[in-house]
Amino acid sequence: MLGTTVRAARLVGSAALAAVAAGVLAGCGGTPPKAGAAALVGDERITTATLDGAVRDWQAQFRADPVANQMRAYPGDTDQQLAAEALSESDMRGALNMLVKIRVADEVARRNGLSISEGTVDRTVAALDRQGGARSVTLAYGLPARYTRDLARYLTVQDQLALRLGADPADPRGARTTTAMQGVVDRFVRTAADMDIKINPRFGSFDPRQVAIQPVRQRLSATESGTA
Repeated sequence: MLGTTVRAARLVGSAALAAVAAGVLAGCGGTPPKAGAAALVGDERITTATLDGAVRDWQAQFRADPVANQMRAYPGDTDQQLAAEALSESDMRGALNMLVKIRVADEVARRNGLSISEGTVDRTVAALDRQGGARSVTLAYGLPARYTRDLARYLTVQDQLALRLGADPADPRGARTTTAMQGVVDRFVRTAADMDIKINPRFGSFDPRQVAIQPVRQRLSATESGTA
């Protein structure tokens, strides 16, 4: 495994991503999802009922988990930072963001010929258990415990792709690893841009350059903003 799995998760959504994505397709057009859909990821629909249930379960589990609360208070990577922000802005957006990213990772694995076995996911779960507990890590990312293996698979795809691209596990900060990580970011960005991802406007809009859902922005009129 490349360094630690949680550290590898910083690849997607990091500051480096913006530079890599500068020349990539900007935004996903098309019509918004149909009623009852929180998001459409290609042909797959994430329903609002699924999202509501996930967030209700997460809220109850998170309140009872002091380790997850500590992780959220001091987030270790960008995805956890987005999740922590969701506490004050929108728990729904934070959870939906991760559900979409998990599906993007699955497509990245398919396109790059990565075979993510259950045994490999087991090893990632074990690594997360050594870093505070896989269940608590999942809660810190804004998802209920039942998504632990989905999160582990998402992190495993990043690790495995980095290794495929030449990352050196013995030198996680070296030039080879840095170049490989930039390649991982690039492939996530390009895959997300190709996937026709649509987000219910209630939750924001998907930016493939950041592989993330951006919050709803209230637009002022020209007069209100002082630009008239």
